[in-house]
Amino acid sequence: MANLFIGSLAYATTDDTLKAFFEEIGPVKSARVITDRDSGRSKGFGFVEFEDESNNDKAVDQLNGKELDGRAIAVSIARPREDKP
Repeated sequence: MANLFIGSLAYATTDDTLKAFFEEIGPVKSARVITDRDSGRSKGFGFVEFEDESNNDKAVDQLNGKELDGRAIAVSIARPREDKP
């Protein structure tokens, strides 16, 4: 299942606001803003997974560069995590 990588998020963006923003494209299975383990602050990026993967390309086309919480966000298909040695 392909996720979307969302970059350039405002520190104010939460899982809920991220999910709501992407639900204008289609039903969202999960939306996570990645936070720093120590401070709990947003790292400025996150991931979104649609219930229907065909919405991924639509979201990249329609939401990349759009403003969320005052920042223009970057939306792309997430690459698989590389195993760090």
